[in-house]
Formats: sequence, C-alpha cells, structure tokens
Amino acid sequence: MSTSRSSSARQPSLVFHRETKLEIPNFTPYFSTTQGDAYLADSLDILKALPDNSLNVVVTSPPYALHFKKEYGNAEKVDYIAWFLPFAREIFRTLADDGSFVLNIGGSYNKGTPTRSLYHFKLLIELVETVGFYLAQECFWYNPAKMPVPAEWVTVRRMRIRDSVEYVWWLSKTPWPKANNRGVLKPYSKDMERLNRKGIEATLRPSGHHIRSSFSGIEAGGSIPPNVIDEELPDDLLRFGNNAANDPYTKRCKEAGLKIHPARFPAALPEFFLKLLTGAGDLVLDPFAGSNTTGAVAQALDLRWIAVESVESYLEASRFRFE
Repeated sequence: MSTSRSSSARQPSLVFHRETKLEIPNFTPYFSTTQGDAYLADSLDILKALPDNSLNVVVTSPPYALHFKKEYGNAEKVDYIAWFLPFAREIFRTLADDGSFVLNIGGSYNKGTPTRSLYHFKLLIELVETVGFYLAQECFWYNPAKMPVPAEWVTVRRMRIRDSVEYVWWLSKTPWPKANNRGVLKPYSKDMERLNRKGIEATLRPSGHHIRSSFSGIEAGGSIPPNVIDEELPDDLLRFGNNAANDPYTKRCKEAGLKIHPARFPAALPEFFLKLLTGAGDLVLDPFAGSNTTGAVAQALDLRWIAVESVESYLEASRFRFE
C-alpha cells in the first residue's frame, strides 16, 4: 500500500541503477517480482515521485472518454484533455530523451447523434503542441471483438458500421526515439518467399518508385510489419485477446472469486511496442495498469517494469499474470 506524499517532498534521493529496479521513496509496492513493482496508488503521485529521464518506455491505455460511464472510472469528453494533461507532462519529464510514450485510446460517438467525437484527436494535438511530444507514428490496434455499439446507430437503425480498430499514438520526447523494427519482423508470406528465391526484376512502378533487384533478400529475416497491430506476432508470449474467457488470468480470477478487469488489452499490443522500442535492462511504466498486462509482458521480455493501479481488486488479481 502507498502512503500519501505532498508535492513539496518531490524527488528525494532515489535508489536507481541501470540494471536493477527503481525504488520510490515513501511508496511501498503492493507486490513485487524479480523484474518489477506494482503500486496501489494514484499514478500522478507516483509519476511526480520519479526522477527526470528515468523511464525508457511508457505503455498505457487510460480510461477512455466514453459515452457511458464505466466502473473503472472515465472522465467526460469535455473534461478529458484537462484531466489527462497533468499525467502527460509528468510522463514527458520522466522519459529519457530517446524514450517513447505509447498511448492506446479509443474513439466514441457524440451523445444523441450518430457522429463521432474528436476528443482523441484534440488530445493528440495538445500532447504535441502543448506538452512537447513528437508524433513518431500513428498506429492502430485491430480488435475484431469490439461490440457493435452504440446499438441505436449500428444494430437498431443500421446507420453505422461496427468499429474494429482503436488508435495507438506512438509519441516520443525527441524526434529520434530508440526503435528497431527488426524486433517485430513478421514471417514472410509464401509469395514473398517465392519472390526471394526467384529474385525481383528491376522496374519503375507507375507510382514512380524504383524497384531494384536488391529489394528482395531472405537474409532480411522477415517482413516489416504495418502500423496495424493485431495478434499475429511470430512467437507465442502471452497471446490472448482482451475478451478471452479461458486464459490463465481469467481462470484464476474466477477460481479466486476476484473481479475480472472489464477492459483488458491483449498482450500482443504491449509486446509489439516493447519489442520495437526497448533494449536490455530498460524500464517500462504503465500508469493505468488495470490487470497489468504490460508488466507481465515486460517481465517475459526480461525488462524492468513499474505498474500503478488505483483499484485494489484489479491489482490483487493481476498477481495471477506472474504465476
């Protein structure tokens, strides 16, 4: 459990070594593993306690500004930007110069009409123009399990189609974040393998792109993935969708009679970005940890991690991810 701390006591001496965990004074982890610590606390308090430039990657999915209130808490759209910016400023301060901030955020409809809210685009503009982040790349999480909502527009009046993607803003503190797409290469398709064996003839496409014979080459190790993240990654780390009913976390929650977090994201999402953006010994933070998928993926990848969650039942159940 954490203890409260005033802003005037900000940043006392911290124990911080590149290859060990970061200890935060005046806060005691709710539970710990060999690689990380989970805190039951207000994430803004934890962020304010962290030293400058101490984090390598922040991966998170905060409560969205949805039309309907959720039990895990979500700000109204009209208040969302003002609510989120204090967190963003602290994330910017605590990131290393080559660090990245990966923000998963969903869209929503305007109340009473079949039109879309712009709140997440407005937030992106504020993160860049007010806080100082750079937009490294806009990405999308393909989530075919999303429900056909709002029901009035999608399934009753049949005026709109079902959403199946969510936005993922990849932001950076400088224009040059640490990144290497070799960490997320996908297996070649059968057609690409055949082309690599045959070789590609040099040509000029109608678009003006010069295709050279050196374009192909199986030695590249795989194909560069698109900016649409799904669950089709080469290896099997902790692969389950956010609505899985038979994954180990869900099974253990049911056995223990603990509340299952209602808005989990799949391991494939943090896995993709941690493989893309981190190196050995890096420190990862999820300030809205929920069921702590990010921490579990970081642990499996031998990265250090910090998770912060304000709902004790969610944090208690997240222990199951490390069994």
